[in-house]
Amino acid sequence: MDSVDATVEKLRAQCLARGASGIQGLARFFRRLDRDRSRSLDAGELRQGLAELGLMLDVAEAEGVCKRWDRDGSGTLDLEEFLRALRPPMSPAREAVITAAFTKLDRSGDGVVTVDDLRGMYSGRTHPKVQSGEWTEEKVLRRFLDNFDAPEKDGQVTLAEFQDYYSGVSASMDTDEEFVAMMTSAWRL
Repeated sequence: MDSVDATVEKLRAQCLARGASGIQGLARFFRRLDRDRSRSLDAGELRQGLAELGLMLDVAEAEGVCKRWDRDGSGTLDLEEFLRALRPPMSPAREAVITAAFTKLDRSGDGVVTVDDLRGMYSGRTHPKVQSGEWTEEKVLRRFLDNFDAPEKDGQVTLAEFQDYYSGVSASMDTDEEFVAMMTSAWRL
């Protein structure tokens, strides 16, 4: 394990030691570290924030952490990148039930869930905004997909995006049994 991985593990352990609010509290922590209000952290802001937690990094280590976590190549960390890096890894049982739910949604089998995949499987006709004429059923299904579709809302949800969404949910659930039961019930697996 290199020093960047060791730093991530220390930070994750500190966050999880705070209990269920640990991961949720990270968003507040992120905003506090974002001193210039850019909605992203540079290596300096990250280094200062980790020092507050007693995790001392030199400049090169802080830059290494930023580079490792920076998925979009911006040179800084946005909130989603920050949270994704600190979520605990999921067990094989959790990964398997997430994949099963995704496979059920991906009716076309092309590896991407779209509104067309949802049509016929889920109905938006009873949604209050559809009944009032404000939205179409298509818009309801699209809004549903937007929950999983990140970072850009392109109307196509990949398995990675679906897993990212559920890794956040997973972090707040203590046992595999609880998570698997929730997924099985929610997606009627």
